[in-house]
Amino acid sequence: MYTACKNFFKALGQIGKGSLSYYAWIGFLFVPIVLGVFAYSEQLDKGLIITSMRDQVSWGFYIANFTFLVGIAAAAVLLVVPAYLYDFKPIKEIVLFGEMLAIAAICMCILFITVDVGQPSRFWHLLPFAGTMNFPSSILAWDVIVLSGYLLINIILVLYALYKLSHGKEYKLSPVLPLILLSIPWAISIHTVTAFLFNGFPARPFWNASILAPRFLASAFCAGPALMLVIFQIIRKVTKVEIEDRALFKIAELIAYAMGINLFLLGSEIFKEFYSGSAHKAPLEYLYFGLQGKTQLVPWIWTALVFNVTAFIVFLIPKLRQNLLILNIGAILIIIGVFIEKGLGLIIPGFIPDRLGEIYEYWPAMPEIRISLGIWAVGALCYTLMLKFAIPVYTGELRFEEKEKA
Repeated sequence: MYTACKNFFKALGQIGKGSLSYYAWIGFLFVPIVLGVFAYSEQLDKGLIITSMRDQVSWGFYIANFTFLVGIAAAAVLLVVPAYLYDFKPIKEIVLFGEMLAIAAICMCILFITVDVGQPSRFWHLLPFAGTMNFPSSILAWDVIVLSGYLLINIILVLYALYKLSHGKEYKLSPVLPLILLSIPWAISIHTVTAFLFNGFPARPFWNASILAPRFLASAFCAGPALMLVIFQIIRKVTKVEIEDRALFKIAELIAYAMGINLFLLGSEIFKEFYSGSAHKAPLEYLYFGLQGKTQLVPWIWTALVFNVTAFIVFLIPKLRQNLLILNIGAILIIIGVFIEKGLGLIIPGFIPDRLGEIYEYWPAMPEIRISLGIWAVGALCYTLMLKFAIPVYTGELRFEEKEKA
């Protein structure tokens, strides 16, 4: 135990070592973090009234980011399946970085929920076992449990892999195979339960659709891998980690399938609402065409739709997705497009029109934006530090003996 702790802290010491660009990146991330802390302190002092959320629209930018990031975390399963179950070597070599991204994403999810509940003391009620969560009646309680469990699963898998690699051994699947198999349905469950948070409201017809959970998963399997494509290329450019183009192209191929399903489900939902012509089409009408002269989200959702369709075409054609420049443009289009669609394009229309038939056009206030940027910076910092800890072990620069003398 003493030796293991000693080795752990030795590896942890790698975090403090780096080039000037590494320290500049860390310093850059601290700027939005500090601004976010000051904005959050103001929110704690004055309450959620400093945000643009009101009784008419009680969920806003925080929940929009939370929903998007749950999808990013769930998307790690798209690497786990080909890496572990099909032993596809190019992806198996990078699945570790995907699992670390899932850890960072879940940490950000927890922070977004924390800032959204107002007083942080309320978060006590969401803690499993320690708190007084309304389990099993509350879907939010289920969401906390599946997110906590998924976080724990990924931490164990990452630490196991790094422990084996740090001793120069290839990590065998047999000791953690049950956990790997469990992570697959668990990854699907975290975004399914998040979808249930929305479509469990019968009074909100925009969310109250059985197709919402499949749409959540399809969009997650687009945006998450797209973000991974960008990150993996940055990793291989600034570190000694070798990532094959084959791995990137296989991920791009999987994105093409997922984006096709995502657009099909979106088209089915749009057809159902507009062709039926029921009063329940009002939220979707507000989103795509405006309602009662209110058109704030219209240019955003059409931009997202154009981005998603363009990216789908890029990823569908092999010659296009195998050009790294075009691949990166497509990945960025997907990230932005899905963020808009699953962000404000999902949250806000669910509240429009309100119970009195009025329309309150929500747009995030500056404190919300600063806090959100701060949380994203925290996530980027966590991922950077995890990489700094893991990469020397992964590349073989840092190795430990099986037994060391005290």
